[in-house]
Amino acid sequence: MWEFLHTFGEKIKDVVGLTFAYECKVDDKGRILLPGKLKNELLPEIEEGFIIKRSIFSPCLELWPMQEWNIKKADINQLNRFIEKNVIFIRKFLAGVKPVEVDGTGRINLPKDLMAFAGIEKEVVLTSQLNIIEIWDKAKYEAEIGNIENFGQLAEEVMGGVKPQQNLN
Repeated sequence: MWEFLHTFGEKIKDVVGLTFAYECKVDDKGRILLPGKLKNELLPEIEEGFIIKRSIFSPCLELWPMQEWNIKKADINQLNRFIEKNVIFIRKFLAGVKPVEVDGTGRINLPKDLMAFAGIEKEVVLTSQLNIIEIWDKAKYEAEIGNIENFGQLAEEVMGGVKPQQNLN
């Protein structure tokens, strides 16, 4: 994991580079046990905690490391609250946001209202969105990634103009 300077000059850790998909079970109390490899990868972030929220575009939850959340919160705080669409966006973006911590046994508790939003039952998939973690009901995740129709076209539109990074070594 790399370090960089945030625009306000404070040194923060960047968690970009998370790439994984893990399947887990939800217990009767709404807790999921983080897989050992993921827990090890997240050790620096575990101490600071996480924010869990609804996804904007998909029926899943987003788990934000606190440092990543603070960056996004600072960005959102720059919005002018005398513009109605900004106020509506802030309200909807923050709907259901809750802090979560990893307990001593490596579990996180999924809030019931957020589980209902995402349709989470017993099996979930934890998957990377590089700097955040998505939490999906397994069946919904399989349906989402199984829909590969037009993925080639999407890949071309999104990545077709991106130039490869040069090796700096």
